[in-house]
Amino acid sequence: MRKSLLLAGAVALAAVYATAASAADPIKIGVIAAYSGQFADTAAQIDNGIKLYMKQHGDTVAGRKIEIIRKDTGGPNPDAAKRLAQELVVRDKVDILAGFTLTPEALGAAGVATEAKKFMVDMNAATSIVTEKSPYIVRVSLTLPQVSSTIGHWAATKGGAKKAYTMVSDYGPGLDGEKWFQKAFKDAGGEIVGSVRMPVANADFSAFVQRAKDLNPEAIFVFVPGGAQPAALGKAFAERGMDAKKIKIFSTGEAVDEAALKAMGDIALGRLSGWHYDYTLKSKTNDAFVKAFNAMFKRNPDFFAVGGYDGMHVIYEALKKTKGKTDGDALVNVAKGMKWESPRGPIMIDPATRDIVQNIYMRKVEKVDGHLVNVVIDTVKDVKDPTHK
Repeated sequence: MRKSLLLAGAVALAAVYATAASAADPIKIGVIAAYSGQFADTAAQIDNGIKLYMKQHGDTVAGRKIEIIRKDTGGPNPDAAKRLAQELVVRDKVDILAGFTLTPEALGAAGVATEAKKFMVDMNAATSIVTEKSPYIVRVSLTLPQVSSTIGHWAATKGGAKKAYTMVSDYGPGLDGEKWFQKAFKDAGGEIVGSVRMPVANADFSAFVQRAKDLNPEAIFVFVPGGAQPAALGKAFAERGMDAKKIKIFSTGEAVDEAALKAMGDIALGRLSGWHYDYTLKSKTNDAFVKAFNAMFKRNPDFFAVGGYDGMHVIYEALKKTKGKTDGDALVNVAKGMKWESPRGPIMIDPATRDIVQNIYMRKVEKVDGHLVNVVIDTVKDVKDPTHK
């Protein structure tokens, strides 16, 4: 209670200063992310997207300089995110909150955004409930139900699978993936023959894969977090004779991202996935983005990077519409319904939910010019988060 009262008083005082602030003052954006720890590369890629956008579009909007203030949560720590959001609002007097490597960070900061009436841009956190936690949040990343429900429907209607088994990591995102794949698959006429939830820190998948093999499904849906697990699971499939060219193995993008494919090698051939972005997408916008990103950072962009890049687009365009005014209500109102051509394709901020609407690309791992890549085989257009329907 005492902290809440202190924050409220500080926010009120900050509002007085903001009213008197000169239009020439910089616009401060507080970026909260896990710059250290297990998810440091995720934060680095979000930050790379931010840096590239600012390099291409300048550091001044509506006559006001843009200043980025970065805060490190060290990992998925909601208490740290809340404390850092309070510091950014009260001490650093930021105008906008952004970043959010993981859902716990976004949830930790949401209450501060509401109380301080600060525009908040979610550049990566993917749990459906995030935008419901504050009327000032817009999301430019994805939601797991958005992707997994698309995969489930496609698997049953176009993927030639009528019996499926699900294998997911036993935590929030995995449970979201399981629920919405299963629902969409069954709604489209498919049958779920079994499921398993695996420990998040699991290193040996052989027993789980054998259990799936024993049920002889036509398809398997997988969700595991990025890092070492996709390759470990891929090798377990190979060791148990679960050839992706014979049994359809579906997943979200993490399990077959660039690093995972390099680690798995040819055992990944034939893997199927649904995802909203890959550096190999063919479009003039993405070709230019990938070229510029490689020139600046000597690596390919990933979905984290495109989240940071598109997040800055929302901020810049909203500020242009408000003529540099940083009032949270004004910024969120002009962001609603915003449409643009992203490196991932056409996207929109749903005016009703403030959530992302975007294409989901169904892909297949193939070898192109000697490299394993996710080749788009179908595009499902303008997908909304199904939990908001």
